Amino acid sequence: MNERDSRYDILFEPVKIGPVTAKNRFYQVPHCTGLGWLRPRMLAALRGVKAEGGWGVVCTEYCSIHPTSDDLPFPSASLWDDTDIKANTLMTEKVHEHGALAGAELWIGGARAANLLTREVSMDVDSMPNHAGNPYQTRAMDKADIRALRRWHREAALRAKTAGFDIVYVYATHHYMLSHFLSPETNSRTDEYGGCLENRVRLIRELIEDTKDAVGHACAVAVRFSADDGGGEDGVPVHGERRDMFEMLAELPDLWDINIADYSYEMGVSRFVKEGALEPYMDFVKSVTSKPVVTVGRFTSPDSMVDQVRRGIVDFIGAARPSIADPFLPKKIEEGRLEDIRECIGCNVCYSGDGKGVPILCTQNPTVGEEWRRGWHPERIETRGSEAKVLIVGAGPAGLEAARVLGERGYAVVLAEAGRALGGRVTAESRLPGLSEWARVRDYRVQQIGRMTNVEVYRESKLAADDVLAVAADHVAIATGATWRRDGFGRFHPAGIADLTPEERIFTPDDILAGRLPEGRVVVFDDDHYYMGAVVAERIRAEGAPVTLVTPEDKVGAWSTYTGEQMRTQRRLLELGVEIVTAHGLSAFDGREAVLACAYTGRERRIAADSVVMVTARRPNDGLYRAVSECMAVGVEGAPGSVRRIGDCEAPAIIAAAVYSGHRYARELDMPESDRSRVPHDRVFDETP
Repeated sequence: MNERDSRYDILFEPVKIGPVTAKNRFYQVPHCTGLGWLRPRMLAALRGVKAEGGWGVVCTEYCSIHPTSDDLPFPSASLWDDTDIKANTLMTEKVHEHGALAGAELWIGGARAANLLTREVSMDVDSMPNHAGNPYQTRAMDKADIRALRRWHREAALRAKTAGFDIVYVYATHHYMLSHFLSPETNSRTDEYGGCLENRVRLIRELIEDTKDAVGHACAVAVRFSADDGGGEDGVPVHGERRDMFEMLAELPDLWDINIADYSYEMGVSRFVKEGALEPYMDFVKSVTSKPVVTVGRFTSPDSMVDQVRRGIVDFIGAARPSIADPFLPKKIEEGRLEDIRECIGCNVCYSGDGKGVPILCTQNPTVGEEWRRGWHPERIETRGSEAKVLIVGAGPAGLEAARVLGERGYAVVLAEAGRALGGRVTAESRLPGLSEWARVRDYRVQQIGRMTNVEVYRESKLAADDVLAVAADHVAIATGATWRRDGFGRFHPAGIADLTPEERIFTPDDILAGRLPEGRVVVFDDDHYYMGAVVAERIRAEGAPVTLVTPEDKVGAWSTYTGEQMRTQRRLLELGVEIVTAHGLSAFDGREAVLACAYTGRERRIAADSVVMVTARRPNDGLYRAVSECMAVGVEGAPGSVRRIGDCEAPAIIAAAVYSGHRYARELDMPESDRSRVPHDRVFDETP
């Protein structure tokens, strides 16, 4: 085993938090998983793996204290009554097994929660519209409501203690109820909970004192709090009253978990926000309180972590996304294995599960969320089930991940790549504006494979069916990706577009990725609705060409709402001078004009255009798979025992899906079909294994 670099010793110092002590400075802040109270065993296993990976503190997601804070279809944790204790105990026991502290973030939804499950009336500082867009408003809280709220919070804190939590939060930020009491913009009360600063802070002070009185002898009390009022440019905080509020409360809790008003910056994708971006917002915090402080910054570099601690910015290195991408990040630093860290790429696919109300996923870590359900561990895997030789055709994200995992299992692996560069679409897309960190998907896997003597890599080796048979592999995985279509086929045009000429003026993202750029007035037709249309438009605009982005949706990159980047994407394009036409599809193009049709009325309009880029759908490159399958079907000598499509060759999707596909293929090779297809439900009172 390698020894830890002494420069990083400070990261492994224990830190006292009130009545408890964290074993090191690695702090997994509360983050959503799409699991919550609906999938408690999956949740417990996920958090437990992080504790095993060396995180000193592991927290829940937002944890509802009462049926008046019901966020479905987005599953939160829950401590409504004593029947919730068992599910939460599953998590704390897993976390404690590895010497970590467990934290519960008690959540009061306010105007965020429409209570669609419980049908309770939502409450907040005033009657205000539901922040999730539901046609509901909150009830303005009276004194009896506030007294009830304090009682509910205290009772939830006591349940958290009974469930084994070591840290209990008062959650006063992220545009939930308590932040509305703090803000003069939302708090118009005229009683002792409104008006002057001291009054607006009163409820948070009372909740801190209530929580300390209830559990403070055994549990630390943390407060999650915004260091700014918002409204400033990125990286230029407008603290407003926040410093005064902070000074009033500075010594009351045992720990401060600091974030900022703009969640799209705090949780920003790597296209727009880089490591350590919150530091300017932290400029006063440590000078005001003696209590330990944690904040996030998508830290993956141990040198950056040490720098933050040594300069007195934070006491703990807070992480959500880096702990998802690599739950063993602390352990790898501790063991001197920096080259084994899977660095977060900042794509925010993990966050999309929260917005969709489904389990978390990660581009870098395909095992996340599968720890209990499939029994997958991010660092351990069963050894090979046979002496089989495996050929993988294509070294994109699916092929690289399959080769890495099969190699780790001990199989003899041949990886053949048609081009010189490894990485497939990841290598190509990482050259687009803002996506350079996505190359980490390739770099981690290429580095791991490079150390495996049982994995042979052949570049510039485009294989036909005869070549595949000549390898004499027992199993073949075809990972040859997909090609963007030129015919307009997609959601808006399920039969394609008939009138598209001339051919040389029709481009796709594959052309842009290969450096073949359109000239003149360019229309980008985005029927994909994620990031590709926008980054292609930005790339072409950077060359000075006039660009119009057309989308059938009502906003650019509509799906990127789930990754928290949609507004920044549209703003970026507008700032660059890209014309945007929403709610329209492309109907025809003749080399001089593009005909657009309204998505609602069908009414047509024409705009001048010299070239069109079709960002619609992709066609799987599965010809080799079909050819090899045919050889197997007719019994050609030398045909493999099995052939499978993986990644985009099977079904074009996001990069995370390709990595998952490759990982699953490698995990399940030589596994009986009955085991491969088994996906158990997570029901906490179902005791079957």
